[in-house]
Amino acid sequence: MMALPGGCHLDSIPLPGQRLHLMQVDSVQRWMEDLKLMTECECMCVLQAKPISLEEDAQSDLILAGGPGPGDPLQLLLKRGWVISTELRRIGQKLAQDRWARVHSMSVRLTCHARSMVSEYSAVSRSSSQEMGQIEKLLMEKCSELSAVTERCLQVENEHVLKSMKACVSETLSTLGQHFGQLLELALTREVQALVRKINASDNIYTTESTTGNLFSLTQEGAPLCRIIAKVDGVLCLADILTDDSHSEATRAEAAAVVAQVTSPHLPFTQHLGSFLESMEEIVTALVKLCQEASSGEVFLLASAALANITFFDTMACEMLLQLNAIRVLLEACSDKQRVDTPYTRDQIVTILANMSVLEQCASDIIQENGVQLIMGMLSEKPRSGTPAEVAACERVQQKAAVTLARLSRDPAVAREAVRLSCMSRLIELCRSPSERNSSDAVLVACLAALRRLAGVCPEGLQDSDFQQLVQPRLVDSFLLCSNMEESFV
Repeated sequence: MMALPGGCHLDSIPLPGQRLHLMQVDSVQRWMEDLKLMTECECMCVLQAKPISLEEDAQSDLILAGGPGPGDPLQLLLKRGWVISTELRRIGQKLAQDRWARVHSMSVRLTCHARSMVSEYSAVSRSSSQEMGQIEKLLMEKCSELSAVTERCLQVENEHVLKSMKACVSETLSTLGQHFGQLLELALTREVQALVRKINASDNIYTTESTTGNLFSLTQEGAPLCRIIAKVDGVLCLADILTDDSHSEATRAEAAAVVAQVTSPHLPFTQHLGSFLESMEEIVTALVKLCQEASSGEVFLLASAALANITFFDTMACEMLLQLNAIRVLLEACSDKQRVDTPYTRDQIVTILANMSVLEQCASDIIQENGVQLIMGMLSEKPRSGTPAEVAACERVQQKAAVTLARLSRDPAVAREAVRLSCMSRLIELCRSPSERNSSDAVLVACLAALRRLAGVCPEGLQDSDFQQLVQPRLVDSFLLCSNMEESFV
């Protein structure tokens, strides 16, 4: 199994351009928009939970300005869903503290939010299904029950009675949360299905590009949306975009970005990707081609990130990459500053190489393309700006380069080439000098493992002191020795 720490997260990779619609929403702007929804709910509480009509109340127009607009059911669901989830969590916290006045007021507010979500979504969505109607009814019944029981709790002074009622409130809150989760998933699934159908039915490249961008935005909302996209065969739709050369490079790059998010090794599910296996060969081929023809570092980053995640997903992908000469494509790109110019991109490349290196036939391709020298260079990856994200990316590059070297050095030819290029000296430096690895324990462990693998093939490349401290002891002892070293030791 190809277990390698540090999968590829696009949301942690700064993208240089705005052209692909991949910009992140400003956090202050997002907070202001959410605050307006909260303010609306406060107004509703003051008016005894009566809904505010958009047509009859000018103040409501002001309060909702900047919120989800008409005809935008997905944004409405996401915003209302976030607010309701937050309220549910807060009610649970106040309940644990026995703050009954707050529990009741927040329960009333929760009812307002739930009623608003149901009514607003009904106004902008297509005809509702019977299943959704039933869950909406159950949700509103539980909201009313929660408001009623928490109001009764305010009148109770007997602690024993209050304790038993607390259990009842907790159970009601839990059931309410389940109904809300079911309703939200049904509604989101329905809207994502509509997006996928829109892409499949569209002959307009601008519509396709815009809708693919919407899918990518949804993947940024977290794992549940990624699962829904895969569940409704969104991956098959993306495969069609990636393999169709009539689409612009920007559209295919955004499709690659969605694939990268949906196949992230950090997602806690994989069973939803059964349909992905059917199209994996087409997707991998298209992504390799996109890497080869990328006109910018941004496009190459998105395509390589998708490939990196796919290599975690299935070993068959690594065999496909070998057949497609992906090693040559990736290593050639490393010498092209227009495509590969950041540690984030090199992180994707070395991830692919590390996962491919479990295959025995990978070693000969690496040597043939002078890949050992490239890996040697990655062991010296340094941040330019010193930002936490870039420093972390450099650590991942060093760690994965060492892992790749250790795996490839099973082949004596690779090990000898690594020794010839002074890889052992660099590994020793990384082990002994914390500043060279930014004091990263993960890099230290990977370098010790690689050094021991090389020493097993070419022990003559080590000094006695290095052998006695870094190779001969147990790995944990060498790790403790190096992790406690002062800079003056070197």
